[in-house]
Amino acid sequence: MSNMLGNISLEKIDDYRWRIPRSYKPGMRVSGLVYADEKLLKDIYQDKALEQVANVAFLPGIVNNSLAMPDIHWGYGFPIGGVAATDIEEGGVISPGGVGFDINCGVRLLKTSLEYDDIKDKVGDLIYHLFSDVPSGVGSEGDIRLSPKDEKAILSKGSSWAVENGYGAAEDLEYTEENGAMAGADPQYVSERALKRGKTQSGTLGSGNHFLEIQIIDRLYDRQASDTLGLSLGQVMVEIHSGSRGLGYQICEDYSRSMIASLARYGINVPDRQLACAPVSSAEGRAYLSAMKCAANYAWCNRQCLMHLTRKAFEKVFGCSWQKLGMSLVYDVAHNIAKIERHEVGGRSKELCVHRKGATRAFGPGHPALPGKYKDIGQPVIIPGDMGRNSYLLVGTQKAMQETFGSVCHGAGRLKSRTAAMRSIRPDMLLKELESKGIIVKTSGRNTLVEEAPSVYKDVNEVVNVVHNAGLAKRVCRMRPVGVIKG
Repeated sequence: MSNMLGNISLEKIDDYRWRIPRSYKPGMRVSGLVYADEKLLKDIYQDKALEQVANVAFLPGIVNNSLAMPDIHWGYGFPIGGVAATDIEEGGVISPGGVGFDINCGVRLLKTSLEYDDIKDKVGDLIYHLFSDVPSGVGSEGDIRLSPKDEKAILSKGSSWAVENGYGAAEDLEYTEENGAMAGADPQYVSERALKRGKTQSGTLGSGNHFLEIQIIDRLYDRQASDTLGLSLGQVMVEIHSGSRGLGYQICEDYSRSMIASLARYGINVPDRQLACAPVSSAEGRAYLSAMKCAANYAWCNRQCLMHLTRKAFEKVFGCSWQKLGMSLVYDVAHNIAKIERHEVGGRSKELCVHRKGATRAFGPGHPALPGKYKDIGQPVIIPGDMGRNSYLLVGTQKAMQETFGSVCHGAGRLKSRTAAMRSIRPDMLLKELESKGIIVKTSGRNTLVEEAPSVYKDVNEVVNVVHNAGLAKRVCRMRPVGVIKG
């Protein structure tokens, strides 16, 4: 059975999986595998993201499938919501377009010992202090001033630099993916322009879809996982979404441009120059991977500093320490990253370069990379929605390990471009709509408010249903926003 919309005929595997056959384009090395239901497919066909899924299947060394998560939409080279793994032994490549411009844009989730009744009259004060104390918006600069030596230390040490300098606690590192730093980051592969752009942006939220939200758990799905994570109905949570700022953007720009020459040098044929790549084991591949790790470490340090500022704002409002408020880190997950990981392919354990572009890691129970506390339930997976709907916490599964290299979607996924949003949405009406839902919003610009309106995103509830029903991750709880800061 197939579903024909646009130019691509998808073969239906089941209600949540669809195949783009290798025969669709001569040169595809593997099939495309799309996770969606019938309703989401109609949205997915609105742009050329599926064409990009087929293009990714041309990459040398790609194994199993070129994967598309249910939040998929058009991006640079890879679709946003795209996952692909390449076999390093077989000449597998690494592509900056498979990571993205905002390297290690990611989300961290804090829990508190507070309940909604404790904050319902203080949400306005909290948002005021957070907006005042957490720098946000285009080109925002923080109070953390770095010497060249400090900046290079951050690129190498990530979150641990922040903790060593008083921006958090050692236990925060245990609940951060990669413990907040990827080994092998070498600042010599980062350009002076990238270093300059990153120098004043540690501890800043940034712009666009980056946010800081105060949320309330309004539904529990999995009692065992909730108990393990220390979560309960009505509990106050805080979600922080930010990345590597201008430093990561510049690294992607530098290597996307320089790696085009690698296509001819290594005889690589791809249908889109935005898929410029080089073998992981080549000098060009190693240089990009090292620079990418620097940006990833910068992003983890950035979110660690943002969490510190968030804790301090809560301390001001409640007049006691963040420890007494129970503000501990549940987990921090990375989006937009490439990782060297071992996975089973055809019954053999292989070293792969896993690209997750607008996708997040979702390792199943028992994986050695998980904190001991989470070994029985699987890795926490944070999927934010939009500022008018829900966010979700899930846990990874063995099914994800078998099918998607332990990966799921990273959010709801855009439906409308920022330009289309500006044409069709009035900021005053949007603010009234959000206020009617009991959501207080502060933003550094009216344009950002409109560009990030709930109506420009897919419904995260539908996206998460696909992930859950396909068995890639299990729902643990749902959270609704009550206070939002947008960059």
